[in-house]
Amino acid sequence: MNEWSKLNLNVPIVFTEFGADTLPSEHKLPAAMWSQEYQEKYLQMNTSIFDKFSFVRGELVWCFADFQTSEGIMRVDGNRKGVFTREREPKDSAYFLKKRWSKI
Repeated sequence: MNEWSKLNLNVPIVFTEFGADTLPSEHKLPAAMWSQEYQEKYLQMNTSIFDKFSFVRGELVWCFADFQTSEGIMRVDGNRKGVFTREREPKDSAYFLKKRWSKI
């Protein structure tokens, strides 16, 4: 156990707006940026940290579905951080979250 895992806050914390851009058509092994595998690994990493602290009482991924916005160096063709495509088709990460949240 490290010092951080011993931390105990007296207030509940909910983590919101975490996620990674991904192209629905992109699959790569090992996981690489913009791939569905990368997005799922990113979410797994975040949630594994949340699980280590009893004061973390909730999580809200950013965001439900992809949407169009201006392009930028941190975005690939709009905002693609959704766990569903713009057409509301589930990405791999949607299945990961379904499995995780079904246990709660």
